[in-house]
Amino acid sequence: MTIPVRRLSALALLGAVLVGCGGGAAAPPAAAPAPTSTKPGTGATGTATPAPPAAGHQAPPSPKAPPTLAPGPDGLTRVYTHRTGKPASASPEKVVALTFDADMTADQGPRAARGEHFDNPQLIATLRRLKVDATVFMTGRWAEQYPDQARSIGNDPRFEIANHSYSHYAFATPCYGLPTVAAADMAADVKRAFDAFRDAGATHVVPYFRFPGGCYDDEALRALAPLGVTAVQWDVVSGDAFAKDPDAVADQVLEGVKPGSLVVMHCTRSAAPVTEQAIRRIVPELRAKGYRFVKVSELMSR
Repeated sequence: MTIPVRRLSALALLGAVLVGCGGGAAAPPAAAPAPTSTKPGTGATGTATPAPPAAGHQAPPSPKAPPTLAPGPDGLTRVYTHRTGKPASASPEKVVALTFDADMTADQGPRAARGEHFDNPQLIATLRRLKVDATVFMTGRWAEQYPDQARSIGNDPRFEIANHSYSHYAFATPCYGLPTVAAADMAADVKRAFDAFRDAGATHVVPYFRFPGGCYDDEALRALAPLGVTAVQWDVVSGDAFAKDPDAVADQVLEGVKPGSLVVMHCTRSAAPVTEQAIRRIVPELRAKGYRFVKVSELMSR
């Protein structure tokens, strides 16, 4: 089966400017949980089998491992875009996952030093104030540039950090002009990002990966399969990349969300300056419609 390169037109401009250096090999993070096996596309949770306790000792309770989708028989990493839901006869649960890409590449370090903002602390503060659970797909370079923020986000129970690569190079071509990671280096690039999260002190790190620019093909899915990650994309595009009108972003999200939706947004003021304003409208309006906000790990487990 050949999976064509996926492209996201609303992120084309963002992908074109986010180019940086490739990642080098590094050991996978100790905190990354082992994957659990699930049926493809169902979001059913698998459970890890703990080692038996030593004689005479009470085993401490183990944290529940985040659900993942096992690679398919074709050896390809599974791709998750939204919750498939209950049978048609049942009422779908009104849950939605807001996700935020924290994009940054190594060559943007000098721009950050000159005062350009690739972070968005006000957005994170607003999510906390509104009590919204969310998943941040972070590049390793972002974690290196903003380690205090990465640690704060990654230790807050409302949030979880997922992997958006180290380099923000494309994993398939063409992809909006992004340089491309060679297939032999893809796993190392992802591992390097996990190491950056660990070095920043983040603990709530989940084994999910989002392709830069949303571009992937069979070769990329096969290269990531040994890592045990699940590729997480989306079914609702917010259109916040380089947007100037927060109401237009809010309208697009509010019109697109359905029970079980997964929304892609951004956590970079330089590339998505009105996201925080849009969130201030999106959250109360979706709640008024009966929606509850969940992290990707919860969405996938339901």
